[in-house]
Amino acid sequence: MLFAGMTLGLYALGLILTGIGSRLASRCATWCCALCGLPMWMVSGTVVTLSAALPQLMLAFLASGLEVTALAVGTALAGAVTSLGLVLAWCFLRRDVVVDRGEFCRKCLLLAVACCVILFSVREGTLSYTGTGILMALFVVFVMQSIVYRHAFAFGEGVELVEIDSPAPGLPQTDTEGVARTAAFPAMSVANSLRNLGGTVLGLGLLGAGAGALLTSAVALANLTGTIQALWAATLISLGLNLPMFAEVLHHPLGSVWKNFAERCRIYPPQALPIQTLNSAILSVTFVLPVSSLMYRRRLPVGAQFRLYDLPFCLVMTCVLLLPPLLGRRLCRWQGAVCLGLYLVYLFAVLFLPRAGA
Repeated sequence: MLFAGMTLGLYALGLILTGIGSRLASRCATWCCALCGLPMWMVSGTVVTLSAALPQLMLAFLASGLEVTALAVGTALAGAVTSLGLVLAWCFLRRDVVVDRGEFCRKCLLLAVACCVILFSVREGTLSYTGTGILMALFVVFVMQSIVYRHAFAFGEGVELVEIDSPAPGLPQTDTEGVARTAAFPAMSVANSLRNLGGTVLGLGLLGAGAGALLTSAVALANLTGTIQALWAATLISLGLNLPMFAEVLHHPLGSVWKNFAERCRIYPPQALPIQTLNSAILSVTFVLPVSSLMYRRRLPVGAQFRLYDLPFCLVMTCVLLLPPLLGRRLCRWQGAVCLGLYLVYLFAVLFLPRAGA
């Protein structure tokens, strides 16, 4: 009991360090780019977008380096399922989604293609080198697409906003300049530059320590309970890493201390949370997974549970999100209900019908 309590305490510490470190590093890195004179549409399309999956990347990087491949793969794939089935689904249920229709459809389509590539590439139980290369190519396409969109959005070019159950697309665009800035940045000075550079390094250090604590606690819990590591990747790890975004959806029920810190470190406007959640899922599949494969230095094992549960559920959720805006040019609240239902079925399958070889 004492060992189990210490393990859960280490897990809680890892969540805190990961949440603080990822937000501090993302905020300060964004400021550093702004202080270097980069246009905000470029910063929004690169640093802000990539920060969505920074915790998953760090944990999977450590896990694959230590050859804990089940947690590396689970962090990527289960993290994508949780982002879509819990965080984004809850945004839909709260009718708290206003997105550009074209951008939303393109990203959903990219995620669906990535899932199909993985399904085709892991038929023999390992991620092929060809599949890794295609995923990295899709990642490059994703980044270029984000940059192009942020440029168009900053200047109000071809934006078609839609919201939940709206009768027609083409809502008036509001505060595009404020969205393009995403934050008020400090004046250029040596002190500000050094402070933000130090904040980036400190944030990455805290993130690394937190990811290490999460990895250690997950392995310890798997050994203590005699369960497969994929179970903990799909539950405690993926839920924990998505908890900060889920707290934003629920308007910060975790308390005023975390709310104040999260708002001070915010690098995107609140209305961009659904797209950031979708970005997190795409990055988990197209960036975190191939980086884990490269770090492993061999063909990355992808167990039966990931092939039979995570990938199909992620693909089905993506199709549920894609089809209404693609065919009907609108978003519907029932999409969130369906994704949340699929996520609960996924959790039931992972908890009570685990597959060997995970």
